Amino acid sequence: MIGLDTNVLVRYIVQDEPQQAAAATKLIEGLTSETPAFISTVALVETVWVLAVAYKTPRSSLATVIEGLLRARELVIENADIHYLALGAFQTGALDYADAVIYQVGKQAGCDHTVTFDKRAAASHMTRLEA
Repeated sequence: MIGLDTNVLVRYIVQDEPQQAAAATKLIEGLTSETPAFISTVALVETVWVLAVAYKTPRSSLATVIEGLLRARELVIENADIHYLALGAFQTGALDYADAVIYQVGKQAGCDHTVTFDKRAAASHMTRLEA
């Protein structure tokens, strides 16, 4: 199994740099369920952030990308169960994907709640910490 870095995932998804996109496509489309690739939580969260910020990808399209990666038999996603839960929170709330993952990881670890200074995150799943 090989690990995939954020920039490989972004090149594959966006297809905006021809040589790198071609190499990423050849690699990823050559994967099988017997020879999968691994995507770490950090790489997945970072990929979603890059798509959202640098490429202005709409929230609904981000959700489609996340779900597609999670469902791909050729990919092993670190803590996939957390990402499915985070995807649900991302789709229904005001949390960005990174905050949704942070919230779900804390919940799985037994946290009663997760505090933040972020008003948007606090309006959805987290608790606002007053300064």
